[in-house]
Amino acid sequence: MGRILVTEQIAERGLQALRDAGHEVDLRLDLTPAGLLEAVAGAHALIVRSATQVTAEVLEAGRDLVVVGRAGLGVDNIDVEAATRRGVVVANAPGTNSLSTAEHAMALLLSQARNIPQADAALKAGRWEKSRWEGTELHGKTLGVLGLGRIGTLVAQRANAFGMRLVAWDPWVSRERARQLGIEMLELEELFEQADFVTIHLLKTKESVNLIGEDLLARAKPGLRIVNAARGGIIDEAALAKAIADGRIGGAALDVFAEEPTTESPLFALDSVVVTPHLGASTTEAQDKAGVVVAEQVVLALAGGFVPFAVNVAASEAAEAVQPFLPLAERLGSIFGGLIDALPSTVEIEYHGQLADHDTRILTLSVLKGLFGGMTAEPVSYVNAPQLAEQRGVEVRETKTSTVQDYVNVIVIRGGDHSIGGTLAGVRGEARIVMLDDHSTEVPPAEHMLVIRNDDTPGRIAVVAGALGDAGINIADIHVGKSPQGEGALMVLAVDQDVPQEVVERMLRSPGIHSVHPITT
Repeated sequence: MGRILVTEQIAERGLQALRDAGHEVDLRLDLTPAGLLEAVAGAHALIVRSATQVTAEVLEAGRDLVVVGRAGLGVDNIDVEAATRRGVVVANAPGTNSLSTAEHAMALLLSQARNIPQADAALKAGRWEKSRWEGTELHGKTLGVLGLGRIGTLVAQRANAFGMRLVAWDPWVSRERARQLGIEMLELEELFEQADFVTIHLLKTKESVNLIGEDLLARAKPGLRIVNAARGGIIDEAALAKAIADGRIGGAALDVFAEEPTTESPLFALDSVVVTPHLGASTTEAQDKAGVVVAEQVVLALAGGFVPFAVNVAASEAAEAVQPFLPLAERLGSIFGGLIDALPSTVEIEYHGQLADHDTRILTLSVLKGLFGGMTAEPVSYVNAPQLAEQRGVEVRETKTSTVQDYVNVIVIRGGDHSIGGTLAGVRGEARIVMLDDHSTEVPPAEHMLVIRNDDTPGRIAVVAGALGDAGINIADIHVGKSPQGEGALMVLAVDQDVPQEVVERMLRSPGIHSVHPITT
């Protein structure tokens, strides 16, 4: 039996489950960073929520750790890579707050539509303002849902019961899947032009920060009302406040903000804005479920069993010949995800060469883990990756062939109009991208890459190099590949930083450059 260090309050049912399994529960709240380093020594498990920072230093001090459990969804406060290197399982409790967050989004929607907080405050202050706080019905109105993950889908289902017309924007959900849910998929601008209400359920990424800004708000249907119970920073709060003050936007209901905690915002002075202090997951039931689920994961890990909600996996679970290809498969999936504009209905994963003689299922899971890693707010694991594919209407096919031409082993991903292939080359097994969109190439995968389609004419490389050089962006690797038909060329570059949009646009203005696709993984 082991000692389990718990540094933040979780449900008593969860703590009791740990004790019932025979473990010692060491509950130490409000530890300082130095105190954590001292307390974690000798612990076999560590359970945290969002406040405790589980750094590489903490993991080093916890030499006996088998598992770190997060009583909640996000694991941003845990150094998962350091944990994996040390063989420590990191497990979370996904889905435990989905229902609570969806219900809070509906509460915000209703509160905004009927001005409930404003009327409540006025009446308690001694003012009977019946005519001032006239609201609007939800029935017959159009609700635009940004993000059709678990929470977005739950909100859509509940809004449907109110008789609302449902439209959605999510590049990573197929139209067929949306049709099954009774939802019409639209482009983002179309959605804002048609919706009476918009509810946000997106992952906060580089692309989604300030997604809803001055330009999009200017295109919105007059009187649009916006609900955000997802992540702060997706809305440009200053632009929203101005649009509401000008009368172009009808109002907003917000649970999250760009900076938290916060008690100051231009939105707070507006009568048509409803706000709450990030209460989406703050229900007794959600916290109880999170505590119980994480306790179950920790008990399983300490018993040496399979941990369903582990966000990392030991390479030892794969065959020895397959283990070196796990990082490559995940990286290929991630680059493929950056290459596509929308999820295809079918993703084909091909294994060529000696790999075809082995069980490659964990490699397929690695591909899916990389593919969906940048598309969802929840951590993607080897366990939930197939579920995410199913939820988004993506069929995954795996094929094998021992036939291979130029390399001993190749992994190929195909879907829609795109494809990517990679291998491990040389005695050191270095990762290489050897095919992209059926163009032969050979370049190491990198965090920042550019894929450029251009005419096979002199001077195109100079155009690209000049634009990057003027922007102070270094080219680490570059390879030019011809298509099998020879009608055009493709450049694949590894660069040392993200490529700004203005640099992309400069390249596109040059003759012979047909497309420029920056990818960050």
